[in-house]
Formats: sequence, C-alpha cells, structure tokens
Amino acid sequence: MPGLGRLWLIGAGNMGGALLARWRLAGIEPVVVDPALGAAIPADGTPDIIVLAIKPQVWRAATEALVARVGPDTLVVSIMAGIGIAALKDRWPSARLARAMPNTPASLGRGVTGMFLDNDDAADRGRVEALFASTGATVWLDRESDFDALTAVSGSGPGYVFAFIEALAAAAEAAGLAPDLAARLARATVTGAAALADADERTPGALRQAVTSPNGTTAAGLAVLTPALTRLLCETVAAAQRRSREMGRAE
Repeated sequence: MPGLGRLWLIGAGNMGGALLARWRLAGIEPVVVDPALGAAIPADGTPDIIVLAIKPQVWRAATEALVARVGPDTLVVSIMAGIGIAALKDRWPSARLARAMPNTPASLGRGVTGMFLDNDDAADRGRVEALFASTGATVWLDRESDFDALTAVSGSGPGYVFAFIEALAAAAEAAGLAPDLAARLARATVTGAAALADADERTPGALRQAVTSPNGTTAAGLAVLTPALTRLLCETVAAAQRRSREMGRAE
C-alpha cells in the first residue's frame, strides 16, 4: 500500500485486528495503539493517517490524548458504528475525515467495506481506497446517512450468517442427527453454498431454482422458509439500523 505514510491504528480488537492482519500481509506495519495490548500512544511523532477501530461508547475518552497529535493534513478514518462525521469534526475541526465500515471476513481478504469521505479530494479518496483494498470488496457511499443501513446489512451480516449456521445445526439435531455431525453438515453446507454463489455468475435466485425440483424436498422446505426468512431478515436489518442511528444520536 504505497503512499500511505505514517499509519496509526487505534484499537486492535476483532475488527482492528482483522485489518492489521491484512496490512501486515501487504508489508505495512502500522503503529498500534491499544491499552489492552500494552501499546500506548507514541511519545512523539505525528501520523499521516489514523484509523479509529475502538468501541463507539468509549471513543472520546480513548482519543483524548490524540487531539493534539492531529493536524490539518492528518486523515482520520473511523470504522466505528454510529459515529458520524459531525462528531469527528467536533473532536478534530481541521482534520481530513472519512468513515468506513468493513466486516470481519476482511481478515481473509473476503470482506466488504463501505466508505465515505467528507471532501472530494482525489488523494484522500485514493488513500482511503488503499487502506481497504487488501481486505476485499469496497464500495463508496454518496450519502453518509446510508451507513446505518450498510452497517445493518454488511457490517452486522456475518453475525446473521453465523447464527443461521447455528440454527441449521440445531434443526439437524432436531431431525435426529448427532450434534457433531449436525454441526459439520451445517457449516459445510453454508460455506459451500456461499462459495458457489461467489464463483457462479448466475444470480442467487437462479442458483436456488437450479436446486429446487418441482414438488421435491427443497421446494417443500423453501415453502416454509422463504416467507418467514424474508420477513425476519427485514426486521433484523431494521433493528440493527435503528441501533446504529441511536448510537449516533447518543453522541
């Protein structure tokens, strides 16, 4: 990732750690600031880019010591859910500001990251793009307000998929399979189907139709699953979206 300059990562938990793993594979060793790891803010020096990967609830306290270290040429990139550009600008009025929302498959280079910049500077856009290029797919948002929906879909989405695997395993047990076998079947079925959806150019709908014989077992299962799943996922995403908005208003 050439041209990024001095990169500081604030927080190396689940998401920050996923980013760190990908950056190290790309030959980048950022300064990591994470009290839980015994890594404090350097005594001197100024960063060209700061990535905020800390919990939204504690971000002001966690960045208090960074206020004086950020100048007008510093690019501050937040991956915190619900914390908007206005809150960042209140903390760093002169900084260049961006938001991004990656997800945990970024650790494998299979993530997706939504990005938004508060200016139209091509160099800043290039730096933000370069930060997340090694983590998977990237998309730019035209409106910052879209982050609440994006966070609810792709940011939180891996959690929904993992919950589906757990539920499918529980259903397999209820159907009479041993727990270990149920868990293996559920995990392999979901990951295999996801790999096929990624590799095959057909739409998910076309792939579903290809494995659904008329009056067959899949058709019988989908007749129960599809209406309930669509409604449930709409409610799930709406709940996560509301929470993202609430976190922003709490600021």
